[in-house]
Amino acid sequence: MSLIAVVKRIAVTSLLLSLLLGCASVESRHPADPLEAINRSMDQFNQDFDQAVGKPVAKGYRFVTPSAVDLGVSNFFSNLADIPSAANNLLQLKPGRALSDIGRVCINSTIGLFGLFDVASDMGLPNYKEDMGQTLGYWGMGDTPYFVIPFLGPATLRDLLGRVGDTLINPISYPSQSIYLSLTALQYIDIRADLLEAGDVLDEAAVDRYSFVREFYLQRRDSQIKNGPNHMEDDELFDESLFEDEPPMQETE
Repeated sequence: MSLIAVVKRIAVTSLLLSLLLGCASVESRHPADPLEAINRSMDQFNQDFDQAVGKPVAKGYRFVTPSAVDLGVSNFFSNLADIPSAANNLLQLKPGRALSDIGRVCINSTIGLFGLFDVASDMGLPNYKEDMGQTLGYWGMGDTPYFVIPFLGPATLRDLLGRVGDTLINPISYPSQSIYLSLTALQYIDIRADLLEAGDVLDEAAVDRYSFVREFYLQRRDSQIKNGPNHMEDDELFDESLFEDEPPMQETE
């Protein structure tokens, strides 16, 4: 199957999901999650798949891959991601950031040996990583329903459409299908390996893992679209107030 066919299937799936979300009558306590019952089932499927396949493969990758090589792989994919980031910064009318992204690609692809070394960061060029989902939000596409994608995890309809655009821009989609699939698989294994410790902490800390991931994802995306920080501090990441239905009672004197 060609990349174009895959993109078309994603687009059709997005349309069907939007129709399903519009017609859904599944009761949900969260306004952004009208399909909570279905999403929870899909999230459980993803967790089961991760425990059976994703996590063991990531551990094996971590075990056999020297740390320097692992860092080089991460840098390689980060360098490729600077290309759609530059395009999205231009679409958001941020030419300075776009030039910074382009400069990063030029430096890391040459001096940094095809992106294996992040020379640009050492030279002080910031890493913005804007994506199409943020661009759609920048131009007024409001909050869209939250749902869980098989194998890929949390998203919104806006971010799923954005992923289609970013995929078409990212050079990883240019080679043959076999090379594209191989690079994509390596990228996800590398990301999963980098998140091994974070996943263990999340499993231990979250009272309701599904709700925690949903709130963190939605808050983080809202912050990114508004050009806030691209991450939460550790204290905020495991803030138990995310699961409180009501604010704590204040003590009276």
